[in-house]
Amino acid sequence: MQADKILLSYVGANFLFMAGGIMLLVGSLLFTQNMNSTPTLDSAPTILLLKLVPEKVALVNAIIVFATCSLALPSLIVRDSRLWLQLQGWLVIVSGVFTLVIGLIIWIETLRTRASLNTSWGQQTSAVQSLLQQRFDCCGYFNSTSPPFVTDATCSTPLIAAEKQGCVGPFSGFVNSTLDAIFTGIFGIVALDMILLICVAVLSKNRKEKERYRLIDAKVGLQAI
Repeated sequence: MQADKILLSYVGANFLFMAGGIMLLVGSLLFTQNMNSTPTLDSAPTILLLKLVPEKVALVNAIIVFATCSLALPSLIVRDSRLWLQLQGWLVIVSGVFTLVIGLIIWIETLRTRASLNTSWGQQTSAVQSLLQQRFDCCGYFNSTSPPFVTDATCSTPLIAAEKQGCVGPFSGFVNSTLDAIFTGIFGIVALDMILLICVAVLSKNRKEKERYRLIDAKVGLQAI
């Protein structure tokens, strides 16, 4: 009964691990789709934000996750062998470290958001800058003159623009809150990796003990378990 519980826990951990891989895959594909879309009033901030996220790396990580999950099949079919479990355990470690690095990269981006967004702001066209000004009700980046604001419905005259805040505050706040949610989710996926790794270790130890008992019984002439 104990072995059944261990095996069921291992199977459940694999499903959780695969769910994390699906999240990485879907997130990477959605990020790529949004980045290639035409900026609008609602999507312009998100498009600039996604340029700070390594979506291609997340896709590679998702592939590693699915490859790791595939090793669960021979581990379940050949129940007397620990080889496939050991291979899966090492791949789980690789996947976990890979995911952790992605999360740390995004976390580091939150520490230098203003500098990164200042560079990104300067690279945008006047049309995109105008969309950002309208979205956050601001003019210019630091203020209306640094860099100079784009004339639009929100910042129609220099006098009106001078009365409004620069976009650095609300834009940085939006980016930081979104990046916080992303890297928190990624660290959650790392936790799923650790759960599977523990289940792999427990099941491997259980099979090792059963093999030892079979050898002992064989030596004393009893029927193997």
